[in-house]
Amino acid sequence: MTNQESPQRERERLAREELKNNPTGTMKDAYDRSTIGNLGELVSTLEWKGIGIIILIILMGIAVKSIFF
Repeated sequence: MTNQESPQRERERLAREELKNNPTGTMKDAYDRSTIGNLGELVSTLEWKGIGIIILIILMGIAVKSIFF
């Protein structure tokens, strides 16, 4: 009996390997997908630092809006 991966697990493993090999390229891909509307892909490909930066940008935008408007 061979230990074969299911197609879903293989896709996940390949995606993790690609993220390790090319983090900026995958971040660009995630951003491009997010403009279409797939927020799950954006969050799953970014690490905690990327998500923190996005949250910081949103909070700064809210602060700027409340100060000037």
